[in-house]
Amino acid sequence: MEQERRRQREEHAVVLDFLQNGYPFDKRPSHIKTPIVHAIGKTNFTLLELVPKPGVVLQPHAEVYIGEDKRDQIHHINGKLPLHKLTATAQSELPHIIANIVRTNEARFVEFFNKASPLSVRMHVVELLPGVGKKHMHELIEARDERPFESFQDLRNRVKLFPDPEKTIVRRIIEEISEQQKHPLFVVP
Repeated sequence: MEQERRRQREEHAVVLDFLQNGYPFDKRPSHIKTPIVHAIGKTNFTLLELVPKPGVVLQPHAEVYIGEDKRDQIHHINGKLPLHKLTATAQSELPHIIANIVRTNEARFVEFFNKASPLSVRMHVVELLPGVGKKHMHELIEARDERPFESFQDLRNRVKLFPDPEKTIVRRIIEEISEQQKHPLFVVP
């Protein structure tokens, strides 16, 4: 499942910021500048620079189709963006949009907790999440061995003092976007 996701191209993205007049540091006359969209992919959390079709105006949090078929709003994809190239607006919207993606795809992330396996003899994948140590990891494994988790709420109820799973995943995704991680869990490098 995880390998399939890694090979899969982004089909949908969520707008982080829309620069109707292009980049402010672009010294070309405004009639030549191209509008720019900063967005994040919904599957692999890829930061993207998109060019909208002429006349299209987009708002942050809007979902756009960027797949291979006919696109209604996006003309083309310029490429991937590093985090430091995002506008201030895009950077401030990033945590909220990631949280919304995690919330709407809860089953995918609950499956992560149900199927997470050891990385090595001494470390488990779950321990890579911020705020999760050996004690939480052992309690989580015991609880999921009884029966798989059905939701974030189910995980919270059955594993006492476990950090909020949704917030923990969002923090890990932001860490993976911000810095190169040795073991990426959710962001495809």
